[in-house]
Amino acid sequence: MIIHDLNNKKWFKFMKNIYVLVLTVFLIWMTFFDTNSLLIHLELRNEVKKLEKQKEFLQGEIDKDKEVLEKLSDKKELEKFAREKFYMKKKNEEIFLIEYEDSLKTKKNE
Repeated sequence: MIIHDLNNKKWFKFMKNIYVLVLTVFLIWMTFFDTNSLLIHLELRNEVKKLEKQKEFLQGEIDKDKEVLEKLSDKKELEKFAREKFYMKKKNEEIFLIEYEDSLKTKKNE
């Protein structure tokens, strides 16, 4: 009785069509189970977007480094950089490091 009722339904007759069945199975297979499935494409697309953002960030870092290298091509800038970053000095020269109280890390006594 239930099967007879199903056979009379319009959507069931449509789904019994062999072409519709094959197409449905094909779509399900391509969406979930195939090696080139839709889910894998979505994961790969997200990974590509993440890598493009990383590429933009690294390109910005490369541009900054190029500017620093251009500055360091000048002898005065190179000397200034060496003195500030590596505390280098000339012979017979003394260096005094001045640290302000607000720049020091101190423990607060309560």
